[in-house]
Amino acid sequence: MSESQVHGIFEKFMSQESLFQDKKVLQSSYTPEALLHRDEEINQLAKILAPALRMERPSNVFLYGKTGTGKTVTATYTTSEIKKIAEQKNIPIKIIYINCKLSRVADTEYRVIAQLAREFEKEIPATGLPTDEVYKIFFRSVDSKEQLIILILDEIDQLVKKVGDEIMYNLTRININLKQSQLSLIGISNDLVFTDHLDPRVKSSLSEEEVIFPPYNAIQSQDILRRRAGYAFKENVIEAGVIEKCAAYAAREHGDARRALELLRVAGEIAERNGERQVKIDHIDYAEEKIERDRVVDIVKTQPKQQQTTLYSIFSLYNDKNAVIYTGDVYDVYKTHCTKVGLYPLTQRRVSDIIAELDMLGIINAKVVSKGRFGRTREISVAIPQTIKPKIMTILQQSLSLE
Repeated sequence: MSESQVHGIFEKFMSQESLFQDKKVLQSSYTPEALLHRDEEINQLAKILAPALRMERPSNVFLYGKTGTGKTVTATYTTSEIKKIAEQKNIPIKIIYINCKLSRVADTEYRVIAQLAREFEKEIPATGLPTDEVYKIFFRSVDSKEQLIILILDEIDQLVKKVGDEIMYNLTRININLKQSQLSLIGISNDLVFTDHLDPRVKSSLSEEEVIFPPYNAIQSQDILRRRAGYAFKENVIEAGVIEKCAAYAAREHGDARRALELLRVAGEIAERNGERQVKIDHIDYAEEKIERDRVVDIVKTQPKQQQTTLYSIFSLYNDKNAVIYTGDVYDVYKTHCTKVGLYPLTQRRVSDIIAELDMLGIINAKVVSKGRFGRTREISVAIPQTIKPKIMTILQQSLSLE
């Protein structure tokens, strides 16, 4: 494409009127002034955290429910209201939020504690110090003056999965050694059984209080979408039926309001890109396909080599005529690919576990079936659209150097 063609695209975009008036309202990081259909959960959390305004340490609290049920926005909304009152009344309360899914922040214990220390304006190198020393810097920073700290650990299950639960033990026990300050934890997780796998000492300390978030139903999702769309888009931009279609997608995804809002935003961007003046139902379908494609691509790119090799083996075997394959078939091909990639082959049991993990991620379907006296195996099929498969194969080939 020539330089003049690129300039032409940019000039055309700049000359057309935007469909949006405030796009950030549809982003997951946005905290609205009022939350719909979460009054009960907000009240529960507010009552748990209220002692902070008397400089009394609130109980640690664990928020759990499926993705897009309002856990994060409820936590940030409620703590921001506490922060407003604290500032008005000069109460020394500090709110810290960390997304444990971000690799640059929470892929090692060192990085997490270093990030916490930086919240207190301490300069910590990316690597180089003993982890114990970083803990000491953080503890000294917390206890440097009288203050009450509320630490929100979003997707806390991802943190424990990556670094173990020793970090949680240290954080839940921190108040024993603090003289001037106190710290309370808010843990947020999509994994409903996450605490079942924690050390019993950590579990009892972390889950002093729990708030459960049920999925939004279709009517609630529509209310949320209409409210946000009213702020995000200009008047008469949304075609009739679009909100209902987005809400239907959300209901299919177990009441995932975040997914519905993302669909609406991407649909608006697609309409705008096409030079259209309304967001139509067709745009929702295009947005759904694009989001699914991007989600799968991101997941595949970030998988370890063993998982990528297993997935490549499944894709190598699977086609429309061979609509179902079995663990044993995959394992034979997997061992061959390991030789080419330079990996040490895992046992068939471990590869079966990886297949189960890929099933949980929604990339494949793996149903356990009985083979009678021959034991059990997994019946495997590909769950992603066929249109995405060539791109995924290319990504895997490049990552595994199998081109």
